[in-house]
Amino acid sequence: MGRLTLDRLSMRFRTRRGENVTALQDISFEIKDREFAVLVGTSGCGKSTILRLVAGLLPPTAGRVLLDGRAVSGPGADRGMVFQSYTLFPWLTVQRNVEFGLRLRGAAAPDRARVAAHYIGQVGLAGFEHVYPKELSGGMMQRVAIARALANDPEVLLMDEPFGALDAQTRSLMGELLLRVWGEAAKTVLFVTHDIEEALFLGDRVFVMTARPGRIREEIQVPLPRPRTVDMLTSDAFVGLKRQVMGLIREEALRMLDARRSPEAE
Repeated sequence: MGRLTLDRLSMRFRTRRGENVTALQDISFEIKDREFAVLVGTSGCGKSTILRLVAGLLPPTAGRVLLDGRAVSGPGADRGMVFQSYTLFPWLTVQRNVEFGLRLRGAAAPDRARVAAHYIGQVGLAGFEHVYPKELSGGMMQRVAIARALANDPEVLLMDEPFGALDAQTRSLMGELLLRVWGEAAKTVLFVTHDIEEALFLGDRVFVMTARPGRIREEIQVPLPRPRTVDMLTSDAFVGLKRQVMGLIREEALRMLDARRSPEAE
């Protein structure tokens, strides 16, 4: 199972100048088992903070995160994280990177090799098992990072702009690859992106956040059939959804600018 619940989640930080900043306020939503959910919003709205709270890397100021009804109190193998930076160990080969979590859990060498081979094959890197990260392109390194996260068999995969550093063509191909791997692995995914087209192409639901303090402004159901294909990007239904989400994010960006210009913000 991989049912994820965010229950009245809030997060406040203290800045270096001693000021309290509310990053998130009263975030509540639920992601069903095996659902692909996406967070979008203006820069600084708290998207990545939500992922870190779900990962257990930060404790919330208020509220709670539940995974299958169990409260999240810290990092765990039931949640896998993929960051924008590739976070591979440069001194380990592709296979050793993918095996890393299994090795920490004490899995036997034959089992590690079998699982690693499966996920390396799934992400299209069979034949690169003994290559080091410095010999790979950015897209290939991110594929290794995805394989490493999946090799630990998490219930939920958390992805923080994993394709943000890639060129447009590679990013599109990686989205298609991710959907195929997600369909085969049957995992719950919570994905963060700035790219509206990417969000709608990947997601079952897209959550549009307000400017800081981050709240859920609107939940967008994506009715496009699966499997998704790139020709859907030019369909009337897709273009209409994109226009809707762009309008919401633009309104939030303008509201944020107005707040900064107001005398009260001085």
